[in-house]
Amino acid sequence: MKKSISFAVATALLFFACQRQVSSPENNPPNINDSLNTESLADAKAAPVCFEGDVLPIFQTNCAKSGCHNAASHKEGYVLDNYKHITSKGIVPYNPGESEVYQVIAEGEMPPKGNPKLTTDQVTLIRRWIRQGAKNTTNCSTCDTSMYTYSGTVSVILSNNCVGCHNSTTASGGYDLSTYAGAEVAALNGTLIGTITHAAGYPPMPLNGPMLSDCNITQIEKWVAAGAPNN
Repeated sequence: MKKSISFAVATALLFFACQRQVSSPENNPPNINDSLNTESLADAKAAPVCFEGDVLPIFQTNCAKSGCHNAASHKEGYVLDNYKHITSKGIVPYNPGESEVYQVIAEGEMPPKGNPKLTTDQVTLIRRWIRQGAKNTTNCSTCDTSMYTYSGTVSVILSNNCVGCHNSTTASGGYDLSTYAGAEVAALNGTLIGTITHAAGYPPMPLNGPMLSDCNITQIEKWVAAGAPNN
């Protein structure tokens, strides 16, 4: 008799335990990490990000400026002008969620008010670079000189290397390269080619940064030679 009662109690407990596990959707809110897991998966499947060609220009143009995060100003203790400085503080390899530098960029706090925010593509590049280990990868560009449309190539080069200074707010030198109209003016009057090739009589650009790659220069030269179309 005692065995029968014990068996019945055990069966009842098992039944209720199963019932608790198969609860309704409203009692199981979505996992707040679902989006992060999806993001992580996308980053893992993405092509490797090149620090030298893709990430460094973004920091040098938008962050390592006078009064901000260059060696002279080092605002809030951050210098973001080269790999050693960028990764010495606020970057946690493989973990963008714990990387303070990335977080203030992703949340729109940096660049500060009055400066153009980074594009979604730029933020994604930085996040993926960190997720992939924040490595000092160099000479890894897959640049193709046969590609030189404004929308697909030239605007991206200008955004990563020039727009931090040449935008609608600061327009350094009187040029706003954040729009096609502004880029067209600089292209057709010779200023764009003169500055990026470091020709005599023109200020070398990007300012305080390395010269654009030969491939990027060729892409811009081809676009200008074609009449700088809005294509």
